[in-house]
Amino acid sequence: MIAVVDYGMGNLRSVEKALQVCGARTKVTSDPKDLRRAGKIVFPGVGSFGEAMKELKQFKLVQPIKDAIAEGKPFLGLCLGLQLLFEKSAEAPGIKGLCVLRGESKRFKARGLKVPHMGWNTIVRRTAYGVQRSNILRGVPDDSYMYFVHSYYAVPKDKRVILTTTDYGMNFASGIHKDNIYAFQFHPEKSQGLGLKILENFVGLR
Repeated sequence: MIAVVDYGMGNLRSVEKALQVCGARTKVTSDPKDLRRAGKIVFPGVGSFGEAMKELKQFKLVQPIKDAIAEGKPFLGLCLGLQLLFEKSAEAPGIKGLCVLRGESKRFKARGLKVPHMGWNTIVRRTAYGVQRSNILRGVPDDSYMYFVHSYYAVPKDKRVILTTTDYGMNFASGIHKDNIYAFQFHPEKSQGLGLKILENFVGLR
């Protein structure tokens, strides 16, 4: 069973439905016990960094999420769910994230570009640190278009965790992978066939 983390912010139906299309048995839940029982976890972040952390604490989900990751369960963070894995964000000064990965999130500087970064943009595996291989992107070629909606982007301390980058006035980390942790800044569930391929690959992870 794949647990889709619900901390009271946003409609998670599109993520759940996309996972089910990919053959997954899912449960949208805010119950820590379900996270302990689940074989995999999907964490679709919605809203602002500070409010999200507040709600995660209120639902007593912070430690169960960290425990699941530490136990090696495949974990997929989406959109804000990527940023919350890090230590902090310029969106909410003084608020600690999950601190699973070292780094922070910064706000895009306009430079003539619209913020939020919203719409279709490409992802590439090529980074200054080489190409990280990952089964999560099997069948998803470089320069595939994905759907983004965000004003902040993650800056990992360890650049080796960067799986994909995207150009929006600068190259930013649009995907990360470390051990059992996968996360994407874009919305696979809204990214048509290639986005569904990513979710299908996650469902098929062993």
